Amino acid sequence: MDPVFLGIVAVLVIILIFLFLYIVPLNLWIRALVAGAPIGIGQLVAMRIRKVPAALVVDALINSTKAGLHVSSNEIETHFLAGGNVNQVIRAIISADKANIPLDWKMATAINLAGRDVFEAVQMSVQPKVIDTPPVTAVAKNGIQLISKARVTVRTNINKLVGGAGEETVLARVGEGIVSCIGSAMSHKDVLENPDSISKVVLAKGLDAGTAFEILSIDIADIDVGKNIGAQLQMDQANADKNIAQAKAEERRAMAVATEQEMKARGTEMRAKVIEAEALIPQAMAEAFRNGNMGIMDYYKMKNIQADTSMRESLGGPHEVKKD
Repeated sequence: MDPVFLGIVAVLVIILIFLFLYIVPLNLWIRALVAGAPIGIGQLVAMRIRKVPAALVVDALINSTKAGLHVSSNEIETHFLAGGNVNQVIRAIISADKANIPLDWKMATAINLAGRDVFEAVQMSVQPKVIDTPPVTAVAKNGIQLISKARVTVRTNINKLVGGAGEETVLARVGEGIVSCIGSAMSHKDVLENPDSISKVVLAKGLDAGTAFEILSIDIADIDVGKNIGAQLQMDQANADKNIAQAKAEERRAMAVATEQEMKARGTEMRAKVIEAEALIPQAMAEAFRNGNMGIMDYYKMKNIQADTSMRESLGGPHEVKKD
C-alpha cells in the first residue's frame, strides 16, 4: 500500500483515540470501579457533554462511599448544577457522621445553597465557638455608667441553619440583655460585686431563640466604671434652668428699658403742651386788660407773687457746696 496513505490513516487513528479518551473519561470510570463506587460509562460521557466536572463527581462519590454514606452520582451532579459546593457538602456530612451529628444529604445541600458554610457549621457543632462582644455601655439606677465586655460561647444549631438568625443577632441580643440587667441594678456596686449575675440573667432569657446558634455560656470578661451620668444630667439640667432664668431676666430688662423710653417720650410731650399753654398767657392778659377784667394793680400783685415764689424756691431748693 501507499506509505502516504498509511501515514494519514495512522494520524487519523491517533486523533480518534485522543478524541475518544477526551469524550470518554475511561480513567475516571476505572478509578471509580476500583474504589468500589462504580459509575456508568455513559453517565460519565453525559457529564462531559453537560459540562459537569466528572472528576469532581467521581471523587465525591468515592469519598462518600468510603465513609459508608449512601449518596448517588445523580444527587452530586444535581447539587453541582444548582450552584452548590460539592466538596464542602461531602466533607460536612462525613464529619457529621463521624461526630454522630444528624445531618443527611438533603439538609446539608439546603444549608449550602442557603449561602452558609455547612462544613464550618459542623465543625462549630463539635467545637463550640467563642464570640467576643464589643464594649457594652449601660447605666445603673444610681447614675453610674458601666462598660462591660462579654464572651459568648455558641454551638451551631444544624436544624435552624436555614432561616435562622446569624451571629450579629446573637451579639445584639446579648448586648441588649446586659444593658437591661445593669439598668435594673440599684447601684453599680451591686454589679461589680457579682458580675456573674449578669450572665445568669441574660442566659435565662433564651436569647438564642430563632437563631442558628445555641448559646452555651455567657461570661463577663471585663467591666469598667465609666462616667457619673446622673451627676452629668443634673449639671446639664441646672445649666439649662440657669439659661432659661437669664433669658427671662433679659426679657424683663428689655421691657423695662422700653417702658422707660416710652415714659420719657410722654414727659417730653407733656412739657411741650405746658410750654404751648404758657405761650398763651401774655395774650390772655392783654385780652383781660382790653376788656377791663384786669387792672394795673392786679398785674403788679401777680408779679409780686411770682417774685415771692421764685425767692422761696431758691431758698428751699438744693444748695451747691462751695469748694474752698
